[in-house]
Amino acid sequence: MSGPDRGADRPLPPEIADPSPFAEPWQAQAFALVVGLHERGLFEWGEWAQALSAELKRPGVADDGSDYYACWLRALETLIGEKQIAEGADIDALAESWSRAAHATPHGKPILLENDPLTS
Repeated sequence: MSGPDRGADRPLPPEIADPSPFAEPWQAQAFALVVGLHERGLFEWGEWAQALSAELKRPGVADDGSDYYACWLRALETLIGEKQIAEGADIDALAESWSRAAHATPHGKPILLENDPLTS
């Protein structure tokens, strides 16, 4: 058979059917955050590469890359601190607020920071 319908009834191999490099939505969001901060001029790509490389070389990092985006987040937190964009305590407080908001949000509804019961 030729033309655009060729093989249309066969599923794509798994590596093609889901080509996303992100296993979880938060990973894509973390990626986008880094890109957005760079686009706003808060750091250069060389600075980012150095921060991420340092995290990936830390003892205890998974050999299989399963914690790559955890390293990504730690690198971002480090860079944010070094650039004095935010203090570690501020980042931790905001993360806790998001966590409380997530637990207070009904299943299937969007998680909003306003849902944090301690900020209502």
